[in-house]
Amino acid sequence: MQNWITDFIEQYSYLGIFLMMALENIFPPIPSEVILTFGGFMTTQSALTIPGVIISATAGSIVGAILLYGIGYYVDIHKIEKIVDRWGHLLRIKKTDIHKANVWFDKYGYWTILICRMIPLVRSLISLPAGMTKMNLWLFLLFSTIGTFIWNIALVWIGAILGQSWHDILYFMDVYSTISYAVIGLGVIISLSVFFAKRKSSS
Repeated sequence: MQNWITDFIEQYSYLGIFLMMALENIFPPIPSEVILTFGGFMTTQSALTIPGVIISATAGSIVGAILLYGIGYYVDIHKIEKIVDRWGHLLRIKKTDIHKANVWFDKYGYWTILICRMIPLVRSLISLPAGMTKMNLWLFLLFSTIGTFIWNIALVWIGAILGQSWHDILYFMDVYSTISYAVIGLGVIISLSVFFAKRKSSS
């Protein structure tokens, strides 16, 4: 998949980055880490510029986020669970991933959007509960854009600095992803523990 992504970007330039980032938000197996760091590297080898790559990547991400928001807005959680049960193995998504995004969203609201837009995989899924809870679209776009912009700037900049060694960052991104998921899992466990403790004490 990595070769396909890089070939696509080389062929279609800014449009390729835009389309790849839009797809990455809808189809999580497409890793933004590859798109952005390679895009950063391409600024050292072609006419692409860092601002141009960041803007096209951010625009693509927001388009993808709006599509997922719309799905969440019009499709309830049970229908999404059925879809994940059937097709989740292809998307690397489980029902627990959906519920994790929901728990974080319920607890932290709009700030969840900003933070989770900087965490692999969750950055896409968080748009679903935002739509399901009918979050204000403009606030959703505001926090999504800020989080996405920070994420894109960081990875494009790293790709430009590393140059030919841009792919070395992928190992560290895997570590970052693992740590992020562990923190999210711990947060969910703590939240559930507090919830049940309060429920038990009030009964």
